[in-house]
Amino acid sequence: MRIFGLLITLFCSPFLQAKSINDISNHFSREVKRELQNNNIPGGAFAIIKDGKVVSISAFGHTDKSKKRKVNQHTVFRLASVSKPFAATAATMLALENKLDLSDPIKKYVPNFELAKPGAADKIQIKHILSHSTGLMPNAYDNLLHENWSMDKIVSRFTKVTPICQPEKCYGYQNIAYGFLQPAIEASQEMSYAEFLEDRIFDPLDMKTASVGHGKFKRYKNAAKPHILRKRVKTGKRDKNGKPIRKNVWRTVNVAPDYYKVAPAAGINASITDMSKWLIANMGHKPEVLPPRLLEELTTPRIKTKKDLSRRHWREHLKDAHYGYGWRLYQFNDMPIVYHSGWVEGYRADIGYSPKSGIGFAILINAESNVINKISSRFWEEIYKSTASSKT
Repeated sequence: MRIFGLLITLFCSPFLQAKSINDISNHFSREVKRELQNNNIPGGAFAIIKDGKVVSISAFGHTDKSKKRKVNQHTVFRLASVSKPFAATAATMLALENKLDLSDPIKKYVPNFELAKPGAADKIQIKHILSHSTGLMPNAYDNLLHENWSMDKIVSRFTKVTPICQPEKCYGYQNIAYGFLQPAIEASQEMSYAEFLEDRIFDPLDMKTASVGHGKFKRYKNAAKPHILRKRVKTGKRDKNGKPIRKNVWRTVNVAPDYYKVAPAAGINASITDMSKWLIANMGHKPEVLPPRLLEELTTPRIKTKKDLSRRHWREHLKDAHYGYGWRLYQFNDMPIVYHSGWVEGYRADIGYSPKSGIGFAILINAESNVINKISSRFWEEIYKSTASSKT
């Protein structure tokens, strides 16, 4: 099954007057700024790509509530689960070079991984980790990442877990299990996981601020600090329906090291400039780094993700949803989108691209706000409508 062979259906809307991606970019920049201000988001940045070129990079707000440093195009954010496409790319890259077999049982690289059902752990292969089709309950033991436990101790707890289905039969999003990719990648060649990403992805794509790990993040002077919601207060204003408008009050916190324990799942740091370069490569414009066959493997649908169809702000548009290797594959009305989102304490991230339109979009914010879902879905709605209008 391929998600990219579907035709775009014509769609009528007020936005049909858009003449170019520049029109969309100018309009959208104002919309993003308004949404961030309305939600009192400390800072953020977004990038729009068209046909391998950066159309726009815009930055908003500040790195923290002190407002001493403005966010710019080189400000580093945590990518959270937007780290997963990097891990999947690394593993699949090695597989295509015959250095790693995606059909290997993950126990080959994590020998202390056992499940409550005898023999069940032996059936889980690397490819199942990549596509979240392990058969494990969703987010298995993520709560233990917040504890001062080693990964070995966390893995030992899986002996209490019984799979909810056989591998490849159901979808269950994982973070700790995704972290199992690191020893597999490291065993297949002579570099650490971080070194491999630097050597094969970050440096070749000139991603100058991209890095892996908590230690690296703490060294950045130009870094966005995380913010969590403290409370919501009344503004004294009312919306068009007469309901009181409330304002989010955010609290600056320290960067939490917990999800850095699973670097393939959520351990990468980068700026919006780096994300624009990553998008350009994934859209096929850097074949010397990410060749077509690799991109095809990553974006082949592997498991259906029905729950995604009910996502707030997206649900009225999503007609189909799957997971590939490290990427979500959405059917946005009749427009395929390759997409991923991320969320760790104090940060949100979204990235995606449309193979048909040649357009990509990434946004990073330093607050735990669902407004990012509204912004991203609105962007793709405008792209879809504009693309449909151009076909008339």
